[in-house]
Amino acid sequence: MYYLIGERLKECTQEELSNTNKQYVALLTSKEWTDEKHLFKMGIDFEPKTTDIRVTKAEENYDSITGTFFIPKRKDLQSEEDKFAFALDEKGIVFIDDTRASRKIIKKIQRTKKWRLPSLERFIYDFLNEIIKDDFRILERYEDELDNMESKIINDNDSLTSKRVNEIRIDNRDLKNHYEQLLDLGEVFEENENQFFKEYNLRYFRLFINRVERLRDTSNSIRDYTKQIRDIYKTHLDIKQNHIMTILTMVTTIFTPLMFIVGWYGMNFKYMPELDYTWSYPTLFIISVMISILILYFFRRKNWL
Repeated sequence: MYYLIGERLKECTQEELSNTNKQYVALLTSKEWTDEKHLFKMGIDFEPKTTDIRVTKAEENYDSITGTFFIPKRKDLQSEEDKFAFALDEKGIVFIDDTRASRKIIKKIQRTKKWRLPSLERFIYDFLNEIIKDDFRILERYEDELDNMESKIINDNDSLTSKRVNEIRIDNRDLKNHYEQLLDLGEVFEENENQFFKEYNLRYFRLFINRVERLRDTSNSIRDYTKQIRDIYKTHLDIKQNHIMTILTMVTTIFTPLMFIVGWYGMNFKYMPELDYTWSYPTLFIISVMISILILYFFRRKNWL
């Protein structure tokens, strides 16, 4: 698929693209790129990698920029990423994609964008923005979820576990790595070593870099927040365990003297003088109750209860 960059992206044929001076966007499969790359007359020293893509990056060649996109799916950050390659020069950009990932973005730009000052730089800016357009809302949802977890911990909600905190931490780590790679890519474009881009249009890349930096900073804050939540949760568990141990210790302390009395009077000696008194049993009962009350009073005075 081929598009000319005008007031809008306009779909065209290969012949129309070859016979115009307008900047263009092309979308090819790996096989189509192998067959047709000579038509774009790009000075490519190293072929863009189209398989086993693992990072988002851009590399400057003698007369072109090539690179790859490795984009986590925002609906499920742990699922398979969108992967495709690209090559560009001052005349246009070619996406080499065997999936529909880049096509969806291009079609959306074609459908929703209308430019007063059309340019390749503006198209790239809109393309990059489509990748991160919902990320502030995603990060906000993570913050709200962590706030809710903190409230549950404070309110001693037993249904909370650390599993979800770990999931958010892993998702946030993947997003942070993605932002770092996008920053590197944006800086290569802004550097404009090969002078492919017009000087006054480099502001688009600076705007994109600033936005990704804010996303990265927010991601770092969420990472710190997840650590804080994990520490609070661990402290909460420690407090609960200590409280349980305190109760067990108090119960043991209360019943130890009673067990001593039971053990003492459980011995079957014939000559135990207390056995001959009518009030021996009630007296022993009252003494046991008094011992328990005195121990409980002592715990209250020490604020252990």
